[in-house]
Amino acid sequence: MTARRRGRAARGGLAFIAVLFLGSALIRFGVGVGAAFARAPAEAAAECPADGGAMALLADLRAREQGLIEREGRLADREQAQNLAQQAIEERLADLIAAEEKLARTVAIADGAAEEDVARLITLYENMKPKEAAPLFAEMAPEFAAGFLARMRPDAAAAVLAGLEPKTAYTISVVLAGRNANAPKN
Repeated sequence: MTARRRGRAARGGLAFIAVLFLGSALIRFGVGVGAAFARAPAEAAAECPADGGAMALLADLRAREQGLIEREGRLADREQAQNLAQQAIEERLADLIAAEEKLARTVAIADGAAEEDVARLITLYENMKPKEAAPLFAEMAPEFAAGFLARMRPDAAAAVLAGLEPKTAYTISVVLAGRNANAPKN
C-alpha cells in the first residue's frame, strides 16, 4: 500500500469514528431533552415562586378575555336582531309593493269605468237636440261644462254653445281657451 492510500484510509476511519461520537451525542441529547420536557411543568411550578405582579396581570388578562367574550355575545345578539329586523322590513316592503300593484289595478279599473261613463254622457249630449242640451250645460259649473264640450264633436259643441246665454257661453269659452295655457310648449 502506498502512503497516499494509507492516509486516506486513516482519514476515513477517523471520520467514521467522529460520526459515531456525534450520533451518540445526539441520541443522549434527545433522550435528555424528552425527559426534561416531561419534568418541566411539574418542576417549573414547584420552582417558580408566585409573583404578585404576574398573578395580577394574569387575572387582568382573564377578566379582559371574559369581557371580550361577553361583548362578542352581545354583538352576535345585536347582529341577529338586525337580521330579523331586516327580514321583517323586506317582508313588509314586499307586502306594500303587492298592495300598491293591487291599488294601481283597482284605480285603472275605476278610471276605465269613469272614462266609459264620461264617453256615454258625451255621446248622449251629442245626440240631444241643442235646445234640450243647452239648459243642462247652463246649470253645470263652467269648468265641468268645458270638459264635456272639449270632447264633443265640434258641430254638436257649437250648437250647444249657441243655445246658451252669451255670458255663460263666454265663460265656458274662456275656460276652454285657458285649459292648456300653462302646458309646456316643447
